[in-house]
Amino acid sequence: MTSQPSLRRTLSSIEYFAFGFGSMVGVAWVVLIDDWLARGGPAGGMLAFLLGGLALLPVALTYGRLARVVQDAGAEVAYTEGVFPPSLSYAAGWMMVLAYGIVCPWEAVAIGNLLARALPGMNQIPLYVVGGKTIFLPRLLAGLGLVTFLGALNYRGMQFSSRFQNLATYGMLALFLGFTTLGLFRGEARNLQPLFAHAGPAGTGLAGAGLSILLMLQVMPYFMTGFETVVKGSEEAKEGYDPRGFGRSMVLSLGAGALFYTLVIFVVAWIVPWRDLVAGKFGTEQAFQRAFGSRLLAQVILFAALLSLLKVFNAMFVAATRLVYALGHKGMVHAAMGTVHPRYRTPSAAVLLVAGLTGLASFLGDAALIPIIDVGSLAVTLGWQAASLAALGRLRRAATPDPTGLALAGLSAVVSLALIAMKALPGIPGSFTRTEWTAFGAWVALGALLWTGWRKAR
Repeated sequence: MTSQPSLRRTLSSIEYFAFGFGSMVGVAWVVLIDDWLARGGPAGGMLAFLLGGLALLPVALTYGRLARVVQDAGAEVAYTEGVFPPSLSYAAGWMMVLAYGIVCPWEAVAIGNLLARALPGMNQIPLYVVGGKTIFLPRLLAGLGLVTFLGALNYRGMQFSSRFQNLATYGMLALFLGFTTLGLFRGEARNLQPLFAHAGPAGTGLAGAGLSILLMLQVMPYFMTGFETVVKGSEEAKEGYDPRGFGRSMVLSLGAGALFYTLVIFVVAWIVPWRDLVAGKFGTEQAFQRAFGSRLLAQVILFAALLSLLKVFNAMFVAATRLVYALGHKGMVHAAMGTVHPRYRTPSAAVLLVAGLTGLASFLGDAALIPIIDVGSLAVTLGWQAASLAALGRLRRAATPDPTGLALAGLSAVVSLALIAMKALPGIPGSFTRTEWTAFGAWVALGALLWTGWRKAR
């Protein structure tokens, strides 16, 4: 009997940073900057992202320690094996499949929305309406074309996918550094006033400042998730790769993401009075166009946003396919999902499945996907919690005491639990409504049906 080939080992720290940072930073810094400033003001927004990055540091370090000893595409599934029953390992993986998988159709829809900011012709040929939002043919075709392209790229090989990820990530960063540097020399300090959105006209008052930071902290986790996608590619590290590099790449990705968001909030509020930006519901590119009077600069920013979207889509697609592959490889779903292409050495069946489901979900449009996206933000924190508790369980059974590892895993579990509570506990602004709980319940029910059905079939 011929053994199945393994996944191709091509990744280094350059690629791992591109996937970790690339999956964190999408296009929100362009299209949601007015919402961030309305919630927190310049100081509230910046402090929320800096505090969020510090709070998530134990999570990244805990993942890094786990990846030193377990290099497995299933990550949370593999970390919890031997610590929890198989059903809970499956549940952890199933949650992360949702967290990554739902981002893919969201980005497929977002490509049309982003292109429409520069090309009005994208808003032609209406097809149908979902949730009050019209689905236009050019936007739909743009999304489906992107799904097809990324599906084919990842089917052919990780070496092609990682090169594309590098190009999109480092290209976006180069453009970002260019236009933010220009912004630093154009703005004025008075544009930043008041520093906090809810601290009164003078920008003072501890209660108002605290509220401004809190309102941003509630949405911050969604924009800071993705650094842990690094470990989904741990099976594909180059021969001889130092496993400590996984943790370094995640910490670097997390820090770079926090600094990126902090800098973009500062620069946008520096070049344009931020209250005017909020009142006009301007995006980042419109703020720069107003400050510099240059449509070309606005187009450059939109191109940077396009690169950012592409890197998030590709990184999340890779993470989702590796999790599906791992579930199949471990016999938790149909074994076909765990097959590796004999020539390309990619999880080909998982790639085709995720691409197909992404294409189908793209027809729903963003109105129908928004509640599921919110569910994805809860799902990823549940995955973090599972990994944190698994780390605690492994360390307590270890022959050699590791007090530092225990402290980090404990902090990671506390942070994860706090983030779960922010979404799950009623009465907290931004917590789940009936719509989100219905979507979450449907995903849990589907996972339970697949689990029980597959076990009976075996």
